[in-house]
Amino acid sequence: MDASPGYFDLQVNGYGGVDFNSDGLTPEQLHRASEKLEEDGVAGILATVITADADVMCRRLTTLHALRQRDPLAARIIAGFHIEGPFLNEAPGFRGAHVADAIRPADAGVMRQLLEAAAGLTRIVTLAPERDRGFEVTRMLAGQGIVVSAGHTDASLDELKAAIDAGLSMFTHLGNGCPMLLPRHDNIIQRALSLSDWLWLTFIADGVHVPWPALRNYLRAAGLERCVVVTDAISAAGLGPGRYTLGHWDLLIGPDRVARAPDGSHLIGSAGTMPLARRNLVEHVGLTQLQSDLLTIHNPRRALNLRAPRDAARPG
Repeated sequence: MDASPGYFDLQVNGYGGVDFNSDGLTPEQLHRASEKLEEDGVAGILATVITADADVMCRRLTTLHALRQRDPLAARIIAGFHIEGPFLNEAPGFRGAHVADAIRPADAGVMRQLLEAAAGLTRIVTLAPERDRGFEVTRMLAGQGIVVSAGHTDASLDELKAAIDAGLSMFTHLGNGCPMLLPRHDNIIQRALSLSDWLWLTFIADGVHVPWPALRNYLRAAGLERCVVVTDAISAAGLGPGRYTLGHWDLLIGPDRVARAPDGSHLIGSAGTMPLARRNLVEHVGLTQLQSDLLTIHNPRRALNLRAPRDAARPG
């Protein structure tokens, strides 16, 4: 490891050739992914299950939980689950790589099914606040100590503020999960940045999901103490170019190690790693080693234990 107590990644869809969203996930594969993560200095992750039909998501969560329980290394590395979807904004651009047919408005009954399948290991749920009527699901999750994160969303400023009142405390991979073209000033990125006193903001630091000048500006605007770096890693992470999967996607990763949809319309996760992200923060963003450690080691852990990044009155 090149950092202690080790990286902590809040969003990992797969690693080392292993897809956590595969219906054929085996004990050997989960162990291999855990070994590769540990080799790369990662002490803990949230295994991420993305949008699919609710029964499929439940089955994948149940499988992950069962395999983790049988493997001491996987149990040590996988600190819990991040459920990303299916309660997202279905509009093109905002839904990103998530299957349009499986996206649905937030439903407390479906959410309870997902939580039951995860058997107490759900740590983060990403949803679109504007698709959570009355913020019922947000309140339910926050009441159970689960971090509710806005993502793949075009929530208005008022909707974000109301969601924060209901328990929203994070924003998933800011600068992504939105169209390439947005209104210049009134857009979801600016709204989230304006509420950084009350939200943890997560970013993918690979220079592709957010170009370096923009990432530098976002970190400066939000303040490093309120930011977290995630990889949003897929099965290609930690390996070279090749063919990989993420759920229903069959991806060809080129020499640039960028995971794109076959038509090039949007990115699909990342082939990056935490050690690479840390180097990027120093070499391309200009942070010190201590500052990069804050984003990749310390803040991710803090975000799971706190409702908000600092003791502040709710936004007015």
